[in-house]
Amino acid sequence: MFFLLLWTLWILDTVSASVTVYGQIPMGITSASSPTATVAAAYNTTLLQPPEIPDPAPNTSFTLTLPSSNTSVARLSIPVPGAFYGFSIEMSVITQLFGKNSSFIQVPLLNLFSNVAERAGELHVRVGGNTQDYAFFVETLPEDRAISKQSADTNNPTQTPAVIYTMDLFYLLGNVSALVDVKWYLGKFLSVPFNDTSDFRLQIVEYGEAVLGDHLLGIQVANEPDLYSAHQHRNSSYGPADYTAEFGLMVQALAADSNVPVKNNLIGPSVSGTWTPEMVWNTGFINDYVDNLFALSVEQYKLTPAKYNCFPIYGIGVFHDPQIEFSDFLNHTSAVALCEPYLNSTSIAQKAGKPFLMFETNSASCGGFPGISDSFGAALWALDYGLQMAYSNFSGAMLHVGGQNVFYNPFTAPPTNVSKYYEWTIGAVYYSALISAEVFGKTNTAQIVDMLGNSESIYTPQYAIYENGALARVGLFNFMTDPSGANSYKATLTVSGGTVPSSVQVKYFLSDSVSTKDNITWAGQTLGTIHEVDGRFKNDLNIVTISCDTSANTCVIPVPAPAFALVFMQTEESIGTATFPTTTVKGGTATVPPAVLATSNGMSGADWQLGSTSDEKSAGHPRLGTDVLRGVLFAVGLVALAL
Repeated sequence: MFFLLLWTLWILDTVSASVTVYGQIPMGITSASSPTATVAAAYNTTLLQPPEIPDPAPNTSFTLTLPSSNTSVARLSIPVPGAFYGFSIEMSVITQLFGKNSSFIQVPLLNLFSNVAERAGELHVRVGGNTQDYAFFVETLPEDRAISKQSADTNNPTQTPAVIYTMDLFYLLGNVSALVDVKWYLGKFLSVPFNDTSDFRLQIVEYGEAVLGDHLLGIQVANEPDLYSAHQHRNSSYGPADYTAEFGLMVQALAADSNVPVKNNLIGPSVSGTWTPEMVWNTGFINDYVDNLFALSVEQYKLTPAKYNCFPIYGIGVFHDPQIEFSDFLNHTSAVALCEPYLNSTSIAQKAGKPFLMFETNSASCGGFPGISDSFGAALWALDYGLQMAYSNFSGAMLHVGGQNVFYNPFTAPPTNVSKYYEWTIGAVYYSALISAEVFGKTNTAQIVDMLGNSESIYTPQYAIYENGALARVGLFNFMTDPSGANSYKATLTVSGGTVPSSVQVKYFLSDSVSTKDNITWAGQTLGTIHEVDGRFKNDLNIVTISCDTSANTCVIPVPAPAFALVFMQTEESIGTATFPTTTVKGGTATVPPAVLATSNGMSGADWQLGSTSDEKSAGHPRLGTDVLRGVLFAVGLVALAL
């Protein structure tokens, strides 16, 4: 039965006559109408030189003394959920990544989501984008699409397009959750539009709650309000007190809406660095709306709004040389410095009894850096940053996902009409989310501490993780690259108030260099490289067993340069990830003008209008019947496999 379905899908694929490929790797332009090839950022092959070994180099052997119980740890984080790292997905690429409607769901996405959810217990995903403020609901869209966009508003200097959505968007998200345990934040495009406070367009909240139910975590009320003036959404005097007042109008509107049963799942203020969160707290925001808030939120990229990184793609602003910037990602100071400004706010959030979320983040605003954002070094940086956020008492963080024209994507779908030739592309930082799920586990009791060992070397940070009060795991980083092995190190673990086990298991996150984009493995397995990812792991699992000396109370853990090692101090249950067979993939994107992105953190699909890459589609000949039939066959295929 299953092979018959595969044959049927192959027949469907062969009936499409015309394909135009725009500069993807390894194939170049195959369309005679396009004389030159331009490689999208998501497939950029720039390789940088690893930074030199620091002088003096860190010690290559040191001892970490680990208390056996969390009661003996001086500064320990609050309990951290396994689903700490999630994904913030740009609304303009939702049809490319998820599927154009609820009848067709991209199988690779399900696999990528399932990998993390199986390790964390569930996965949190925020659906968003840079042009939320003009989103509105319509009954139907051509080709039964879940989203579309209207012409840009020419009266707006940023020419922001309106995002249009239908009920099917919520069914699409709900169908994903029916297959993988995904819970949602509706934000940015889907957050409550703030462009008209006389009409809050509450269909987003009403339909989200009605369709998603318990799978809806929260509603983001405004995105980056500290940039509203710059985006011409408010006048130049707009400030934190104005935002707080408008938030209050939203609370009143929800209270009066009988179609909104949940009144306390709002999220704000999602400031991006132009305002500090304290500027909002000082308006009385938390005290006034504590009963309406699900969580407090901020957004922060490695390069902040004060130091935009729009030059690599748009030629806007100041050029930051990736080779020079690279070393700043490859040390522990980077993660600590990013978290320090929020320590006061995480403390305030705890006193208010609210989670504190990093609602959108990645390596650099405006799409990231060529050579950095998709490298193994960026994956080490993002993992260290995530663990440091957890240590700083954040309760979650979302790695942003954009279109084909960004360097930092955790994953990228192929353009629609080359999906017959290519599979997906994985970004190195996807592994950061995957590994953090294993660091924290499924119990939601994990607490983490920055050990500050090895004379507090910034190139070899270490963390200890306590679960249900007991020492469970140890994380060891090595940010240096040294093929000779001279700067690999050995960490001797010893337990105070207890003894080491007779042996420990270690999973290694490895690559040849911090610069590499290929040959990245987690416990010996890889998802693949450019255009060869279906969301399922390749190669055999390789978990290293290391014998310990119980009489000396020591375990010696080698850590290559570069690498991350996760040491399991307790016996862990094996992870069996449910995956789905890849029979076909399909996608498309909307676009956002560069002017909007130049003053915004995230990035969408501008410049790469991939929703219509063949002449017959542009001429208005949709293949709706084929797409719907594929969706039906996909569903039947899952049933056949289950049988």
